[in-house]
Amino acid sequence: MADRSAPVLPPSLRVPLGPVAALAALVVVVLGVLYAGHGEPGTVDRWVVRPTADSVRPPWRYVALALDFLGEPVGAVMLVGAAVTGCLLLRRPRGAVLVVAGAGVAVGTATLLKHVVGRTIHGPGNLSYPSGHTAFATALACAVALLAAGRPGLGRAAGASLVLVSALVAGAAMGWAEVALSAHYPTDALGGWCAALAVTPATAWLVDRTADRLAGRTAGAGRREGD
Repeated sequence: MADRSAPVLPPSLRVPLGPVAALAALVVVVLGVLYAGHGEPGTVDRWVVRPTADSVRPPWRYVALALDFLGEPVGAVMLVGAAVTGCLLLRRPRGAVLVVAGAGVAVGTATLLKHVVGRTIHGPGNLSYPSGHTAFATALACAVALLAAGRPGLGRAAGASLVLVSALVAGAAMGWAEVALSAHYPTDALGGWCAALAVTPATAWLVDRTADRLAGRTAGAGRREGD
């Protein structure tokens, strides 16, 4: 039987994920300052690949398009809905909240940063830093991995590795697709990945803290009624 009150941010992972989130936030800020107001690929971007409309050809282009779809509104809703359904079936309501909140906060943060930084690609109307698609994929993978990392018997090192590897795989896959389709510069993808790593653990902590407070108030009200 699943514990409905089980934290979505396992206490054993708060210490290792804290510095990771802080470092990720620092990278987001540094890249944002470096590329604020720019409309061309930077040195790092040119070293990786210069985005063009034909960066990738079939059949890999179809893979990139499929991944990109999963970051679009319809695809994102499908993924989040599947993850929420899984959490509810496993009786992890906090997990369902984290999936929605984690993805929402990551995308919201990326959207806000785009307007603050003002970096563009393919013209002044296309804000690019950081990649919202990459932030979404990373945050969703991180949230699901946090739930798996909280299973009994999984140590701190294994749990942290699971979260980081999951975030890396999801972020790298979506980031590759965005760069291959010329929607983002490589550093945009890196910024989106780091943005998700920075905000998702903090969101999980807030979900736990809010749920614990609500549970405490409910228990207190129940005791007063029983007096």
